[in-house]
Amino acid sequence: LFDLDHTLLGGDATYEWMQFLMRRGIVERADCEPRLDRFYEDYGQGSLDIHAFLRFDFEPLARHSRSQLEAWRDEYLAESIAPILLPKAHELIAWHHERGDITAIVTAANSFITAPIARLYGAQHLLASEPAVDAQGEFTGEVAGEPCFHDGKVTRLAAWLAERGDALADFSSSHFYGDSQSDVPLLALVTHPVVVHPDAALAELAGSRGWPIISLR
Repeated sequence: LFDLDHTLLGGDATYEWMQFLMRRGIVERADCEPRLDRFYEDYGQGSLDIHAFLRFDFEPLARHSRSQLEAWRDEYLAESIAPILLPKAHELIAWHHERGDITAIVTAANSFITAPIARLYGAQHLLASEPAVDAQGEFTGEVAGEPCFHDGKVTRLAAWLAERGDALADFSSSHFYGDSQSDVPLLALVTHPVVVHPDAALAELAGSRGWPIISLR
């Protein structure tokens, strides 16, 4: 299991998506950027309202057609994501495949922008925050189900294992790579927690719990 932002990526997929939309004039910078910065300040302080953040994140999705959004997404992947893909992250996922492990990215970022990133890395599965869609497959701007954030990562993982026919109690050999305090619930669950480029709070916790710290940069 792998977190995405600042773990497999040398940056943050959602932040880069919003910056891309602002550069293209798809959203107004004067309105979007202050809100975006406040949300990331809250995240750094551990006080992010994930539902409010995702509604903000999904606003542009609801205002444009799926076909137009997909065209913009292709440009975003080439312009904003390709430069922050980490070769060592790709090698790490490949190493787990060589061991016969099942791989999944577990991220709070939305599935619309992260599904192609997961494919670029060769990850077999993706657990992400889901934007709601209407009967025609267009985005509504609402959040579908449990956001894949903090404790929600554990909830979503348990549901995914249940769908696979596995039980969480049989989750006996597992790795999770994460970088921030929001990853602690899942790091505490697995048998092999690995901390990647941690923030200060997670670095301190990792030291106290004996969790290894690695670099993919």
